[in-house]
Amino acid sequence: MVQRLEQIEVKLAAARARLILEQPFIGALVMHLPLMPSRASWCETTATDARALYFNPAYVAKLGVREIQFLLAHEALHCALGHFARRSHRVKRRWDVACDYAVNMLLADAGLKAPPGALLNPAWRGLSAEEIYPLIPADGDEQILDLHLFDGQGAGGRGAVFRGVEAAPGLPADPSGRDGGTEGELAAEAAAVAAGGGSVTSPEGGDASLALPLDSEDLTVLWKTRMAAAAQQAARAGRLADSWLRTVDRLIQPQLPWRALLARFLSSVAREDYSFQRPSRREGEAILPRLAGAQTEIVVALDTSGSIGAEELAEFAAELDALKGQVRARLTLHACDRDLDGRGPWVFEAWEPFALPRDLRGGGGTRFTPVFARIEAEHARPDVLVYFTDGEGEFPAAAPDYPVIWLVKGRAAVPWGERIQLN
Repeated sequence: MVQRLEQIEVKLAAARARLILEQPFIGALVMHLPLMPSRASWCETTATDARALYFNPAYVAKLGVREIQFLLAHEALHCALGHFARRSHRVKRRWDVACDYAVNMLLADAGLKAPPGALLNPAWRGLSAEEIYPLIPADGDEQILDLHLFDGQGAGGRGAVFRGVEAAPGLPADPSGRDGGTEGELAAEAAAVAAGGGSVTSPEGGDASLALPLDSEDLTVLWKTRMAAAAQQAARAGRLADSWLRTVDRLIQPQLPWRALLARFLSSVAREDYSFQRPSRREGEAILPRLAGAQTEIVVALDTSGSIGAEELAEFAAELDALKGQVRARLTLHACDRDLDGRGPWVFEAWEPFALPRDLRGGGGTRFTPVFARIEAEHARPDVLVYFTDGEGEFPAAAPDYPVIWLVKGRAAVPWGERIQLN
């Protein structure tokens, strides 16, 4: 009976070996997770707490090696992407579903074979878990592929881990018969892993899961370091795809919320500074520095093609209203889909509260050129133009001679200007 568990572990080792050879970036991440057999009573498929990977032997026994590769990579990416530390105020069930969608699309695009029941939605390709979360219905019934022990359950769950307990009786080495290879071929691939100093239970030697820090911040830093090292190693060997490179860069580089980025940019263009201009004689003989400045001119353009929701527009307007008062700015608003809204522009002086006009019209295609053409026709030069859009549309051929901020919902690129990710 014990031999049957060993046969399942041979499949796991073979899948891990193939990942290292075929997907070195993902394979390197998987090697940081000790593989721990667990009871079906609490782990029906697989699970991770960012310290180890727990698996139900009976479930793994039913899968082919390529599907096991997907499972191993799935758990490793949850850890590398820091999903265990990013939930914040979000509802756990919806967050878990969003994390699975984000990870599964990355792995599917990398050519890995998803096991039955994996959540896949091509429309959400390239989106992060935070971006997918609002799209998950609150009363949905999606089932995630694995168990996410992201809230401290992992420490208690380890009490259910078993060692040397028999697998479900009657299971052959590869009951799927699809892509696992013969038992001898799997053993040979597992031996390749063992030759490199690893083992199924603990690839880093000993029970590594018990030695890792328990603090989520420490784990986040640790996994970012591991991901950077794995990416560097794969890139050096010429085996890191551009899609993985973009993912790694986006996660390793520090990111700020869009509000903070927008506030920082608008503050930088505010025309206020200390002046040493000679004062009036009535003010005395001393020349003291004093704060002087002029009104900041901000142009705001809203993409009304239908890609931006009313709630997001309202949130954006509230943030702009707060920032406008801080930098003493006059704000000129344009609404545009393919063409400018003829009722505009709407002008708000520094002392006037900013609010969106009622019944913003639009819904057609998207062109950004009319806004820039209008500003040029008026011979205006704003201190900054803020364009709120999904980034899908017709851009002017060249950048204007004033700063432009693109506040983008989605993953579309912009040809020039400062791009700030909305969601």
